[in-house]
Amino acid sequence: MKDNILGLHHITAIADNAQRNYDFYTKVMGLRMVKKTVNFDDPGTYHFYFGNENGSPGTILTFFPWEGIGKGRNGTGMATEIGYSAPSGSIEAWQERFRKFNITQGEPGERMGEIYLPFTDPDGLQLSLIVPQREDDRKAWESAEVKSDLATKGFHSVTLTLKDIKATASILTEVFGYRLLQQEGNRYRFITDAVGAASIVDLLEVPDGKAGYNAAGTNHHIAFRVADDKILMNYREKILARGLMITPKVDRDYFFSLYFREPGGVLFEIATDNPGFTVDEPLSELGKDLKLPVQHERLRKEIEKSLPQLVN
Repeated sequence: MKDNILGLHHITAIADNAQRNYDFYTKVMGLRMVKKTVNFDDPGTYHFYFGNENGSPGTILTFFPWEGIGKGRNGTGMATEIGYSAPSGSIEAWQERFRKFNITQGEPGERMGEIYLPFTDPDGLQLSLIVPQREDDRKAWESAEVKSDLATKGFHSVTLTLKDIKATASILTEVFGYRLLQQEGNRYRFITDAVGAASIVDLLEVPDGKAGYNAAGTNHHIAFRVADDKILMNYREKILARGLMITPKVDRDYFFSLYFREPGGVLFEIATDNPGFTVDEPLSELGKDLKLPVQHERLRKEIEKSLPQLVN
């Protein structure tokens, strides 16, 4: 199992306002700010990482909060919904919490035999709380208001919306080691048995769907997990053998990555567990200070002036 894709590593989305994004995920959702850094390719923009205590793979939702970028649009060729694993019996309490904070939410429903509650973040990013059929034994991060009976455990699943699922499904099953678990209408659920959580990818087939537009409230890319960079580079060869373009290994300080666009149009990343988020600050201090990659450290004063000031 070690050499396999180990489910989801992280998901990266776009926001329009850094303070609003920070407030929603740390205060309403009760997630931990695991890392506060910058977009390595655009250091005038923050890169936020929200997750559990140590930013375990499978819990990490990251954002590029491009100030004033405007609203995007979900559509085909994109990851269109993020599912969070929620404790059994917590849905009513979450409904009440969302009402308290004026968060847009839908009605609870059942999908693939699981209860879910759809909602959106302040930018319109589509999310769901899902009570999984299989018990999720991951330890949740608890905040002052969001305790263990309510706190999410990390990702349950991600949904990709595609005009045709065949080529994407082939990557999932023949390269990444997923298998088709269930079909419900035009939703096809794929799962990996390599891990017990953050293991599900749903493919939603919409032949007449319109292409999406990447801006605030949409997902930029999804990252799959591998144990280390040796395994990472083995997957690079597998992707090249499929005739797809893929980047060289990229050092993101907290993990090593490869990027490629799968045949349905979704930007995929493969990311490593190593070295992790405590490489530049202790566990107790994660997310408190602005961390910059070596190549941008000399510009710290200019970068700090250009970034919006966050109020905790």
